[in-house]
Amino acid sequence: MKHDLLNSPTRDVLTKMSIPSGLGILSLLVFNLADTYFVSLLGTEPLAALSFTFPITFIITSILIGLGVGLSASLARIIGQGEQHNVADFVVNALLLGLITAISLSTLGYFSITPLFTAMGAKPSLLPYISDYLQVWYIAILFLVIPMIGNNALRATGNTKFPSILMAVAGLINVILDPIFIFGLGPIPAMGIQGAAVATLFSWALSMVGALILLKRSKLIAWVSLNWQQAVTVWRKVLKIGRPAALSQMINPLANAILMTMIANYDTAAVAAYGVGMRIESLMLIAILALSSSLTPFIAQNLGAGQVTRAKQALIGSAHFSLLCQLGFYLLIAVFAYPIAGLFSDDESVIEYLVIFLWLVPVAYGALGVVILVANSLNAFNRPGSSLLVNMARLFLIMLPMAWLGNILLGATGIFAAIAIANILIGGACYILALKVSEGKAH
Repeated sequence: MKHDLLNSPTRDVLTKMSIPSGLGILSLLVFNLADTYFVSLLGTEPLAALSFTFPITFIITSILIGLGVGLSASLARIIGQGEQHNVADFVVNALLLGLITAISLSTLGYFSITPLFTAMGAKPSLLPYISDYLQVWYIAILFLVIPMIGNNALRATGNTKFPSILMAVAGLINVILDPIFIFGLGPIPAMGIQGAAVATLFSWALSMVGALILLKRSKLIAWVSLNWQQAVTVWRKVLKIGRPAALSQMINPLANAILMTMIANYDTAAVAAYGVGMRIESLMLIAILALSSSLTPFIAQNLGAGQVTRAKQALIGSAHFSLLCQLGFYLLIAVFAYPIAGLFSDDESVIEYLVIFLWLVPVAYGALGVVILVANSLNAFNRPGSSLLVNMARLFLIMLPMAWLGNILLGATGIFAAIAIANILIGGACYILALKVSEGKAH
């Protein structure tokens, strides 16, 4: 189903685009939470090992997300300007860029597992678990390139339903396969933490097949003659937005890796709790992530068609939605913090750390949502550098220095409090920026 991004009422079209996107994102988050839940049944050490891998796997997927954002924004502008020719060439060359990037990153990651995680503070007892998981995951990520980047091409055309169904099916397959490969079933041996990565590989491989079918039916890919000069031209257009978008996306997991290193100074339970907290955070931000995935192509198409006021109104309205929506989610999570923590561990230390996280960090998710929406929308306004600066300021000028101070004063609790305060401060700044953009004062 395609939506008319240029003429339908703004609230209606964003809602209709965001709901299927939200369901698709929800399936991926359930996918991640399923990994976390089933691995937690293996014990605190495997859970802590999986938590250590989160920042690194997020960095790689963030780079692919950035390339997808570059493709989506560029393609949406082309469509908004009425230039439909050579769309398939554009998409195919963008996918090729993604594959080359993923192969390079996987190769580098595969051969640096032990030194990297030792430097991050992982105890020697955790390294075998980390290695077992990542050796398979680095192969699995190659199958995610086409679904992740290709889905952005579909969204650029206003099609959010079928990419979301594809993501939902992949998530369901992963949930089914996780316990089979982790604990074993019939002739399939118990693989432990490595089984979670094997389940991921199978589900992503199937989603790749589905994505190729969708892209072909939507005429977004075709058999094309690869031309080096044409490929470089497309890569430059995608990277103009995709490179700063990827860097912007990478900053979060990079900061999480630094925070994880700080937390590792306490004990394995704190690391495990922080890893679970990061997965719950993604679930709580699902409405914002869905809206953001719809808002970027909406703004880009309207700007391409010269409907600037419509694009700006969508931005400020989305910021208001974030503040109200996330307040409701926080009240819910704060009340049920202990039962939620108990789902992921029976270790009292892990539970206590996770409850503190859930009481402190989510209070700022409304502000964080504003940051996400504004930063992503700046890509559509063809200001990827500003988007990157927003995220860099949040993490390196505010969050990490405050986390360092909080670490000294209150330990892990101080780090969690610093994350919340930093998000509130930069969220306020981004809201002011959104107001200026909506009033036409920022160019």
